[in-house]
Amino acid sequence: MSILVENLTKIYGSQKAVDSISFSIDAGEIVGFLGPNGAGKSTTMKILSGFIPASSGTAEVLGLDVSKNELEVKRKIGYLPELNPLYNDMYVSEYLQFNANMYRIKNAKEEINRIIDVTGLTLERKKKIGQLSKGYKQRVGIAQALINDPDVLILDEPTSGLDPNQMTEIRQLIVSLGKDKTILLSTHIMQEVEAMCNRVIIINNGKIVADDDVTSLKSIIGNESNAMIVRFRDDISINDLRKQKGIESVKERINNSFEIVASEKVNLPEVLFKYALENNTIILEQKEVSSSLESVFQRLTKDV
Repeated sequence: MSILVENLTKIYGSQKAVDSISFSIDAGEIVGFLGPNGAGKSTTMKILSGFIPASSGTAEVLGLDVSKNELEVKRKIGYLPELNPLYNDMYVSEYLQFNANMYRIKNAKEEINRIIDVTGLTLERKKKIGQLSKGYKQRVGIAQALINDPDVLILDEPTSGLDPNQMTEIRQLIVSLGKDKTILLSTHIMQEVEAMCNRVIIINNGKIVADDDVTSLKSIIGNESNAMIVRFRDDISINDLRKQKGIESVKERINNSFEIVASEKVNLPEVLFKYALENNTIILEQKEVSSSLESVFQRLTKDV
């Protein structure tokens, strides 16, 4: 087992950032760690990485209690923090050499060349980090997380700031790395989770509210979903639409169409038909939508 968390709690003053959570991750799993801002994701990752202590409970990485073996855990993992701190005055190759020296890596030059190649930094290696775009800075952060060839990767928002092409490349890299590494990653991009992850853990208000594979999560919540895509003939007010009885969320699409989610007890077609009549328009198209990971996430993390 690569990661084992039991009754982990972190308290800041009077606030429980992480509230007695437990989960385990086996070798070779790629697990998405999801939650709204402030849910406890980054705090948990920092505890697992040995950067902050837990208030209570245990966190083990590769069989090592993080609180008792902080340095040894740091030697065996790769960690990309959310804010990705970098030395902007260093050249890319220089920064990776600096990290290689800290880990006392043998054949550091060959390893740096390999990491630069797999993270797509070949053309940027002689530039100062401060000259790079946000996307390439993120690649440098991922490169430093890989420099010690870790068995466990903990990645906090690894695709932040990347354009669609770069996201695809990093996604392919993460999936490739997952063949022989355990990966725990957080992201707000649900499509990335569905494409990369074997399993999803969702945390809200410091507590785990779901832990399952994507398909199972979608099927469980899908039975409760009440969502439609509807297209109106005329322009309408999205704010007025959101105020209709039982409607929980409205996402604007194109050509006067909207994705609408309503509470379970509401007859959504009836509500939409009535709304169209009251606003002197007609519905040109409407269809039910199956539950997505995004809708599952919204339902499980919505504060009531």
